Amino acid sequence: MDEKLTKKDILKIANKTLTNYKICDYCIGRIFSDNYSLIENKKAAEKIRKNINNYKEVKTKDCWLCDGILDEKDTFIKLILEELKAYEFKTFLVGVKIDEEILEKEKQLAKLIKIEELKSIKSELKREIGKKLEKILKKEVNFEKPDIMAVVDTSFHVVELQISSLLIYGRYKKFSRAIPQTKWYCKICQGKGCRKCNYSGTIYKNSVEELISKKFLKETNGEGESFHGAGREDIDVKMLGNGRPFVLEILNPKIRNINLLKIQDEINKKNKKYIEIEKLRFSDRNEISRIKKAKFNKVYLATILSEKPINSENIKKAVLSLQGKKIGQFTPSRVAHRRANMVREKYIYNCSIKALDGSRAVLKIEAESGTYIKELISGDDNKTVPNLSQLLGFPCKVIELDVIEIKGE
Repeated sequence: MDEKLTKKDILKIANKTLTNYKICDYCIGRIFSDNYSLIENKKAAEKIRKNINNYKEVKTKDCWLCDGILDEKDTFIKLILEELKAYEFKTFLVGVKIDEEILEKEKQLAKLIKIEELKSIKSELKREIGKKLEKILKKEVNFEKPDIMAVVDTSFHVVELQISSLLIYGRYKKFSRAIPQTKWYCKICQGKGCRKCNYSGTIYKNSVEELISKKFLKETNGEGESFHGAGREDIDVKMLGNGRPFVLEILNPKIRNINLLKIQDEINKKNKKYIEIEKLRFSDRNEISRIKKAKFNKVYLATILSEKPINSENIKKAVLSLQGKKIGQFTPSRVAHRRANMVREKYIYNCSIKALDGSRAVLKIEAESGTYIKELISGDDNKTVPNLSQLLGFPCKVIELDVIEIKGE
């Protein structure tokens, strides 16, 4: 009802309603609650009935409109409490599924009494159940981002829980040149396990993702996880310096109150040969979006090997010509199977020589996010222009690459 009705209007509509249908006090009250100056629906209904020829009270189980559902609130609450027992949470929300037949009856009644939209049974149940659960659980209802949502299917007396993921931000360092950032599923079995992958489902025994998530899954009793990194490094590239930002998403966690510092120390102690994590804190979905979209400049140490001894003056000139230069990189051969073929323009902010010994050199390079450093050195058959091999006049390649800083975070 868009506008407040007079008492006379309410009684006229109520009389028409109750003449056509047997409706319980809960439903009479909620239909007119916005326009009747009484607090409780049932009291409002009693007063309305007394003013229209003393219409007899209809038991909720015999109500044409709600079919007795509004009398089952306590049953639904017990079902919810039973499902919630296994979970730790601070905020919650109640959802309700109502039989389509009842929803159609609401529309039918609204049309009869010329009301645009009735205050629905769904809203009434959610409100009443939520209020009672707040008192029982001593926890708050959160309409925006609840830790857990309990959805009651009133037709089948079943409760489905929708559990918000637990999100943890951190930064990782990777000391091994033999593990990827995330799980690489076997191409043959797609992660199911087969003879090719020794029934592990993955190509590599470990990954940064697995070494971090294993402990978190155990501590939270979660059902699964997703790893969201701010970019990634190749398997054979170390991630050093200030580490790479990531958000670990734990799916359907039963325990949310965890000691991040303790977990961090245990992960680092157990995996000190492979990884180190730091700066752990709880996060949210906005941060996942932020680190995925961010374009962080990266600083690398690249150890290169050339086919000929490198002249110090020549490499100084080559490095100087790359500094502050915009390069064009056509999709490298090694990633062409998973990246679109196109030319990407990238900026090389700084390039300097850290060591030189015969045909071996170490360069420090700061480049725009998404720059292919290995191809900046090799040229990849001149798919990257300019490149160091081209500038020196003979082939060079990266034999070791380390990310030593991710800027801008």
